[in-house]
Amino acid sequence: MLTIVSDLLLTDCFLIKGNVENKYTRLSHVLDESRRYFLKIRDATLIDLKTCERVETPLLHVNLDEILLAHEFLDEGGDQHARLLASETELHRVRAFYTGKLNLEIAGMLRPGSYEADDRLSRRFFILRSPKVRGFDDHGDDDLKVLTDLSYVIVNKLRLSYVYDFN
Repeated sequence: MLTIVSDLLLTDCFLIKGNVENKYTRLSHVLDESRRYFLKIRDATLIDLKTCERVETPLLHVNLDEILLAHEFLDEGGDQHARLLASETELHRVRAFYTGKLNLEIAGMLRPGSYEADDRLSRRFFILRSPKVRGFDDHGDDDLKVLTDLSYVIVNKLRLSYVYDFN
């Protein structure tokens, strides 16, 4: 059976594909504004990052603190938030690192200071444009390979260990 997937989440152990339940706006806003500890994902597929084994479930609850990266598969052309991102003239090039079960490196472009605690526009999460994701083996799996070709990722700044800002 074909299931349309709108959301992608990366944790230390799994790539999770599915549809965030009760999503009323962009995923980045849902992640920031959620007052719950768990995010409900409908029609979820969990892909183990080490073995590529898959688990499918009609409903999954994901702890927000476990999310490293997220992405929303939507046409960005008519989106007001994407337009706002595109209008930003000053972007900084950064490399950021997570340390833990998955030693992950992400590099890309972001709005200056968006990884700081006083950034009121993005709060817990920020947008990294043109990301390069390194530090995991995709094992030739097509679903895991998609992480290396995303136009942007939503980053959980509370999970970052180090940020190297080139500016």
